[in-house]
Amino acid sequence: MQLNELKDFLADKADDMKAENIITLDVKGKSSVTDYMIVCTGTSKRHVASIADNVAKEAKIAGIEALGIDGEEEGEWVVVDMGSVMVHIMQESSRDLYQLEKLWG
Repeated sequence: MQLNELKDFLADKADDMKAENIITLDVKGKSSVTDYMIVCTGTSKRHVASIADNVAKEAKIAGIEALGIDGEEEGEWVVVDMGSVMVHIMQESSRDLYQLEKLWG
């Protein structure tokens, strides 16, 4: 899967789980660890964890293994590391606090 297809695929899988306010940030040249960040919001700890689980599961079905998933226990902010694309699923309070869009945009 090409990079543009991957970022669109992952954003779509988050959308399938009713993630809110999905934004894709191009961080090529700004970050040494990834090319794109997808930031979205979940409405509860369970919702955040479910979005992350669905993104990782659907990617695996498509033949792309997540390099890591962090934060599922707490459910405030879960990161799914897909290498070239990092998916950040956050509760509204965490998203407002860390403002990744402002930091990386």
